[in-house]
Amino acid sequence: MKRSATAVWQGSLKEGAGKLTTQSKTLDSTQYSFKTRFEDGVGTNPEELVAAAHAGCFTMQLSAFIGEEGFAIESIETNCVITMTEGTITNSDLTVTGKISGISNDKFLELVTKAEKNCPISRLFNAAISSKATLA
Repeated sequence: MKRSATAVWQGSLKEGAGKLTTQSKTLDSTQYSFKTRFEDGVGTNPEELVAAAHAGCFTMQLSAFIGEEGFAIESIETNCVITMTEGTITNSDLTVTGKISGISNDKFLELVTKAEKNCPISRLFNAAISSKATLA
C-alpha cells in the first residue's frame, strides 16, 4: 500500500504560504504557513497532521487488539499532542478514553500499551511516545 500527499510552497518562510493536497482529496489545497505552524494563523500545519495521523492509527490498532480479545467496543476516543522542541518532534502524547463492555482496567491498559508500541505511525517516530488511558 502506498499513500501520497503534495505540498506546494510559495515565498519565503515567514511571508510565504503553502497548500497541502492528499491523494484522497480530503485535504485539497489546504492552507498552511509560518503563522499556522508557529503562531495563530488560519489553516493547518505538519505537526497537527502528524497528531491526527497518530491518533487515528493508534485508535484503529487499539480497536483491532480489543476485538481480537473478544470485547465489544462502544467507542474509543484518542487525543494526540505533538511536542516540537528546537526543530525536532520530541513527544507524541496520547490520551485515550474507551467505552468497552466487560474489559478490566488492567486489560485495557495492557492493550493500550500494545497499540502504542505497534501502530505503524508509532513505529515511524524517532520520538518518545506516551499514552494515558481511561475507561468511561
